[in-house]
Amino acid sequence: MKTWRLDDGRQTLVLAARQDHLPEVVYWGAVLPDGEDLSALHAAHAIDVTGGMLDENPDLSLCPEASRTFPGQPGLIVRRQDGTPLLPKFHFASAEDGKDLSLKYHDADNGLTLTFEFETDPQTHVIRAKTILQADAPVHLHWLAAPVMPAPQLSDEMIDFSGRWCREFETNRTPWSPGIRYRENRTGRTGHEHFPGLIVPCIGATNTHGEAYAFHYGWSGGHRMVAEELPDGRRQIQWGHAAHMEPEAATQFSTAPLYMTYSDTGLNGCAVSFQRHVRDRIVTWPKPKTPRPVHYNCWEAVYFDHKLDVLTDIADRAAALGAERFVLDDGWFGNRDDDTRALSDWEVDVRKYPDGLTPLIDHVRGLGMSFGIWFEPEMINPDSDIHRAHPDWALGSEDQTLGRQQKALNMALPEVRNFIYTRMAAILENHDIDYIKWDHNRVLPMPDAAQTRGSYDLIDRLRDAFPDVEIESCASGGGRIDFGILKRTQRVWLSDSNDALERLHIQHNAALFLPLSITGSHVGPRRCHTSGRTLDISFRAWVAAQRHMGFEMDPRELDAHEIAVLTEVTSWWKHNRTWMENADILRLDSPDPAIIAEQQMPQDGDRFVVFAGKAATSTQIVPRPLRLTGLDPQAMYTLSLINRASAPTLSRGTPALKKGPATLSGAYLMHHGLTLPWSFPETMWVVEGTRL
Repeated sequence: MKTWRLDDGRQTLVLAARQDHLPEVVYWGAVLPDGEDLSALHAAHAIDVTGGMLDENPDLSLCPEASRTFPGQPGLIVRRQDGTPLLPKFHFASAEDGKDLSLKYHDADNGLTLTFEFETDPQTHVIRAKTILQADAPVHLHWLAAPVMPAPQLSDEMIDFSGRWCREFETNRTPWSPGIRYRENRTGRTGHEHFPGLIVPCIGATNTHGEAYAFHYGWSGGHRMVAEELPDGRRQIQWGHAAHMEPEAATQFSTAPLYMTYSDTGLNGCAVSFQRHVRDRIVTWPKPKTPRPVHYNCWEAVYFDHKLDVLTDIADRAAALGAERFVLDDGWFGNRDDDTRALSDWEVDVRKYPDGLTPLIDHVRGLGMSFGIWFEPEMINPDSDIHRAHPDWALGSEDQTLGRQQKALNMALPEVRNFIYTRMAAILENHDIDYIKWDHNRVLPMPDAAQTRGSYDLIDRLRDAFPDVEIESCASGGGRIDFGILKRTQRVWLSDSNDALERLHIQHNAALFLPLSITGSHVGPRRCHTSGRTLDISFRAWVAAQRHMGFEMDPRELDAHEIAVLTEVTSWWKHNRTWMENADILRLDSPDPAIIAEQQMPQDGDRFVVFAGKAATSTQIVPRPLRLTGLDPQAMYTLSLINRASAPTLSRGTPALKKGPATLSGAYLMHHGLTLPWSFPETMWVVEGTRL
């Protein structure tokens, strides 16, 4: 019997192995006593045997083995270079056990070695796990799972994520039942459709209460998730690259990191762990002490129609509104007058910029703003000089279906990466640019791990050469958001939708994994370009102020009232951003389905802000009290409705917050809740709280 234990102050993970077999997780959850007998725990974990079963239950190990008659999906499918399937049977080789854990297992007959790595973090309470396969001779890999984890028995559903362009981060609640919940993304990028996250709540768990387990697979290419309930009732969770991602035989393969956490404070416990881990452990900040700047992006103002006098006028207006960074979007290079041409021709268009980009950059910087620029480095248009010179650089067949009139470049080719690097470096070396919006506007013609590794290599090379340049990951909006790309970037474009109503919903769900500091959110045009919906400036501004704030409308359309509101909200955001950037985003359990609400609060709990967005018409007449969370029940808090002047005339009563600040206990706010004034749909109440 071999046992191992990992602790991080909030959760305990116990592994045990019979004889020299692969280990299995025999406990994962709330912290166990220091003196817990792990051998006794392993014995207590064993399930009975009855009719219709094998005489002994096969282990649900970190890599379930078909060779040991495991009845479910195996954790490894591999074959020899000649195509012969292998049925590995691994045996213990060595262990490195300290704060972290590395376990090595060997199959001498097949010349295979399997290594499992676990790292704990006592501050974020995220466990990072990885599986590595090594072979004495090249083999073909079909499937390799990151360390396989059990799912809790006291759970009746799982929550995973789907979506589409302009409607990312949709939640799916699927009941557990015998068989498999199988999701595979074969688009070659993280994808709007298959965000690599899973939450398994125990029965009764809400945002703020109960137990939950959560997973994120930190990989920017195709991936697979298997959530399986075996005939005996046990449940397993597997994550890995999509099948057949590795077309070439090799002697070493590795999964991406699997990030896992357990919470006894509901879904928010998982969310806070992931938010802190992304912000404090994964993202590397070029200027960590610099506050997040208010963005202005010109895309929905001018699209491809770049004129220097128009852009300088827009920059003047954006700066007056409070913008601190101006981002020049698509259309500045080649002969790029629409989205059908010139991708990969990364040289300044002399027709639009006869004196280059310097006059615009100098004007922007003279206004006190920094300058950013758009690239789509991994893509190429057939109608481009580079495609005509190197058609073999495109990934996939010559007659492939195009996406947005473009193909993907083959990022596995060093000559492709060198070319892109040279062109991008020339722009960055010759201009005062500190920000790249890095886009990826089509899926790949096939899933290919080498493509993702090549993209990582290019980004890493540029980061090394230009360490002060920040990068935003955009892929038709939220099509490439994952912890793998966030190791190399500092911001994500959550959605191409600047519709505040859509954003309210998308941001709420994305907060289960993403912190404010990396989540871009912009005030869009009065009439949204992607939905056609017209929304009030106050609602648009406050929804953007929930995350890393920016603007993306044509500021020339704003009237005096809109300018005043936007300037005021932007000023509020700037005043509060320093603490909000490091705050936890806590989703609130609203008793009214029309209300999407969250509470942002720093770790010391001395202050908070509540955003209560009304996404639809309520079924009841007056607002139901909104319970807050994470407060000190014995403390008193002063609360102010900072936009109470926005109350409509149909709000005719005098609730306390409408009249002025109210002082209430944490116990009252968490058990009764906050009583807000009546409001129209598509509006937002914003409440600041301070502990006395």
